[in-house]
Amino acid sequence: MNSQKIFRMKKTALHDIHEELNAKMIDFAGYVMPVQYEGVNIEHITVKKNVGVFDVSHMGEFYIHGDEAEIFLQSVLSNDISVLKKGQAQYNCIPNEKGGIVDDLILYKFEDNRFMLVVNASNIEKDWEFLNNKNLYNAQLLNVSDSFSLIAIQGPNALDVLNPLFDIELSEIKYYHFEYIDGIIVSNTGYTGCGGFEVYCKNEIAKDLWDKIFKSGKKYDIKPIGLAARDTLRLEMGFCLYGNDIDDNTSPIEAGLSWITKTNKEFTSSKIFLKQKKEGISKKLIGFKMLEKGIPRKDYDILNNENEIIGVVTSGTMSPSLNIGIGLGYVNIENSAVKTEIFIQIRKNRKKAVIVNTPFK
Repeated sequence: MNSQKIFRMKKTALHDIHEELNAKMIDFAGYVMPVQYEGVNIEHITVKKNVGVFDVSHMGEFYIHGDEAEIFLQSVLSNDISVLKKGQAQYNCIPNEKGGIVDDLILYKFEDNRFMLVVNASNIEKDWEFLNNKNLYNAQLLNVSDSFSLIAIQGPNALDVLNPLFDIELSEIKYYHFEYIDGIIVSNTGYTGCGGFEVYCKNEIAKDLWDKIFKSGKKYDIKPIGLAARDTLRLEMGFCLYGNDIDDNTSPIEAGLSWITKTNKEFTSSKIFLKQKKEGISKKLIGFKMLEKGIPRKDYDILNNENEIIGVVTSGTMSPSLNIGIGLGYVNIENSAVKTEIFIQIRKNRKKAVIVNTPFK
């Protein structure tokens, strides 16, 4: 990578550790990030069967507080946050004015009218501008992205690794709940489908926490994991990636996110989503697996039996768990049923695939 380009990009508080571990570093959303250490497949299987650690400190964090913080968030987020109790997290999205998605995020409720939004790194500036333009309420927004680190400890042994490091029993933290412990947020969330925790801390203590996690995890053969395996893990689960499977031009209803789009309240584009729920949609995000040898990639055409283009691949990879090509893509609604045979245009070749439910099995 060009040294001048690296100089211009942001670095996480754990950057030096990745360099020492000889990680392959890439430009990701304006940050120098580790894409892999030993290799995608090894790292993927480590998280699936054991425990791995991700530096995802490039993610953005916004504090929202004030007397009308909840009213404000209800007006700009698709999910119903009135159901949240202190210590709960919620998957959510920010819709735009035309029924697309500004970003998807996780919302944390600390207290009544005190929240945190965790947003995608590539959308920090866009989200910040959109939310501030929509803030007509007594709500204060604070962008603390540059002062926080985020370490994700994922896999079946994550609990055993982390538990000795904290004074509370982490097994008591339910899924999509969190605890605030001595200035550290320990959240039972993740983007891998393998169980585990995400830990938010100030940059100043990130290296020390990383070292403690690896010391505790030594007997489990804990490994650092790069962004490439994070992507294959989320794809096997069928989780959406912003910029691929969802964006400013895709509706959460089309993306299979009706469950976070609560039309019993008014928010940006809620009338559009209510209409889509009642009248239906013309395209839908589907999962598919290859029936012939081939790796689907973003922007490859999806065809029907008559060789007509019916959609496009938004995410694709060779599944490390299944050892076959898998992907997500949008197809027109009449071709979206599970078990429908489709074809993926891989360069000059049409390769047969079939629509399946996610997570991929």
